[in-house]
Amino acid sequence: MNRRDVLIGGSAALVSAVLSPSVFSNDKPKHQVLALVFDDYETLDLHGPIEMLGHMPNAQISLVGSQSIVRSYQGPKVVTDRQFPDVVPCDLFLVPGGIGTRKLVEDKALTAWLAKQCKVSKKVFSVCTGSALLAKTDVLNGVSATTNKMAYAWVTSLNSQVTWQPTARWVDDGKFLTSSGVSAGIDAALHYIKQTFGEAEARRIEQLTEYQWNSDSHNDPYAISV
Repeated sequence: MNRRDVLIGGSAALVSAVLSPSVFSNDKPKHQVLALVFDDYETLDLHGPIEMLGHMPNAQISLVGSQSIVRSYQGPKVVTDRQFPDVVPCDLFLVPGGIGTRKLVEDKALTAWLAKQCKVSKKVFSVCTGSALLAKTDVLNGVSATTNKMAYAWVTSLNSQVTWQPTARWVDDGKFLTSSGVSAGIDAALHYIKQTFGEAEARRIEQLTEYQWNSDSHNDPYAISV
């Protein structure tokens, strides 16, 4: 029996509508997502957005880091698909945050690699203090961006040429999509899916994952006064 025909709540039609469309289409080019990982990255910063992005049509997600095994701040480890100094053209480049960014902002080799990777990425998406790493390059100069509000003072001190937004769940400024702290990355990921594949696809994934999407970027319950 096809998994789409499995009855949930007595409605095979509903299951089919949620699980299909294109999760099952293999005749289209892969939508390439590359995600940076580093020791002490924040687990949900990475895996929250990846859960959503992984349901996109023909999504192919790869991890890149400085070593083959990388440990999150909460402890679980991931295996990278690529290692520095690989630069990979992609549709979306994801940069999570976490306590590990406090050290990495001083890593000149990393920031040099980031600048190169951003150039070959169609869209760059940071979560939480991932924007701190981008801010240490010049890629965000003149760009509207946001970050984790609890770390706002620190991140914004790294680059005064960024147009930092203290009230924003996420900010989409052309090539760069930056989100606030941790769970905001999930909301921003669904925004990216809506932007790329349409609202119906984003709502399908919202329902599939049983996640209540905050789809208003201006609805920022953790906004700060500056």
